[in-house]
Amino acid sequence: MTMPVDAILVAQGAEYKSVCKGLNRAAVPTPPVFPIPMGPSALTKYLQQWLQAGHFSEHSQPRVLLMGLCGSLSPKYGVGEAVLYRSCVSPIAEENKKATELFCNPELTEILQKKLQDRVFTGVGLTSDRLIYSASEKLQLGQVYNTDVVDMEGYAALQVLSELGISVAMLRVISDDVRHNIPNLTNAFHDGSLQAFPLAMGLLKQPIAATRLVSGSLRGLRILQDLTTFLFSQ
Repeated sequence: MTMPVDAILVAQGAEYKSVCKGLNRAAVPTPPVFPIPMGPSALTKYLQQWLQAGHFSEHSQPRVLLMGLCGSLSPKYGVGEAVLYRSCVSPIAEENKKATELFCNPELTEILQKKLQDRVFTGVGLTSDRLIYSASEKLQLGQVYNTDVVDMEGYAALQVLSELGISVAMLRVISDDVRHNIPNLTNAFHDGSLQAFPLAMGLLKQPIAATRLVSGSLRGLRILQDLTTFLFSQ
């Protein structure tokens, strides 16, 4: 079964490399992969330029798969589990305002679900404009917004692409659970990417949390690679 995907978007760096390695092992023609910046504002800007470059000029109904890692917001889901998004929620900063929810393309999502079956669960993602590193905040966000996982790109991708009639599906792998803190790497983020020196300093300051983050990320990346191979192999 050939996956009806015209392009794959995945966060630049280790996640991008894992997906590319997974596709290389598939031994069949695969869609192009584009490394995207992290964070809603950087991604929105990138996608607008990407679309202007005419990547979908020959596709009447383009289909995009967003892939990568995410964090769990629920005690039900742990490191290494893969989630196929039904929808994505954007939190609201102002009181008394309802969070907005955008839905992934149901037909494309169902095709992926049929192929992946029990390798994934279906859930709802929350897109944050900052890294959520505190276990208590992750648990609270999951309860307040009734969401399963958190990422930094999903809602922005749906907002930009769905408006243009592009079908979007999302597949992510959990790399940190809801029970433990991860290092506060907020200062390492700059313009959609992680900066090496502040990242190293952030990890050194919290060695136990850093060890947990690194091992969870490595496991998540390995599973992301395997899922990619499985999904795009005949």
